[in-house]
Amino acid sequence: MSPAAKSSITLKGSVAIVTEFLEFGINSILFQRGIYPNDHFVQVQKYGIPVMLTNNEEVKKFIRTILTQLQKFTLDKCVHRLVLVIVDVRTNETIEKWDFKIELTTNDDEVTNEKTDLNEIQKNIRDVIRQITASVSFLPFIDKLCCFDILLYTDKNTLLPSDQWSDGKPPIIAREEKVQLRSFSTGIHEIDTIVAYKKEAV
Repeated sequence: MSPAAKSSITLKGSVAIVTEFLEFGINSILFQRGIYPNDHFVQVQKYGIPVMLTNNEEVKKFIRTILTQLQKFTLDKCVHRLVLVIVDVRTNETIEKWDFKIELTTNDDEVTNEKTDLNEIQKNIRDVIRQITASVSFLPFIDKLCCFDILLYTDKNTLLPSDQWSDGKPPIIAREEKVQLRSFSTGIHEIDTIVAYKKEAV
């Protein structure tokens, strides 16, 4: 291991790692689940593997707005989950949701122990992204026009940043099945990922 592989991770640094992971995770889900055509994405190298990023300016702006606010909420230690919801455009029914639980595991604003192995963190993130990519092997095929939304779950008394934000209702999936993906920790935050989907009627 190189000497640079370990260093102290601050709260701000942990938030940056988590936000970056969520950006690539969200984009991977949108690509793998076919929410937009393949030509709306470009392939880049990240975490030592090829990952897809949208080149659709509207989608990029929407994701950037969500993640910028997530960063602020996470620094304020008032956000607990980000949920990506996939909705059937015709029926407005939620058919799938990706739940990223963000748990603050220490009150220290800086971690300097063995948990700060940056190579190990990136390896664990890579494993989660690979699981998202492989999800098409067990998730139902989406053969309908769908859209997506992103919800942030915060403390009750958290002030909304502007009129563009509003309280939303938790998405409910009929005949829900869940699959737990791998988790990873920065030493300050632990991220657990669960995908829930509508079980096909027998």
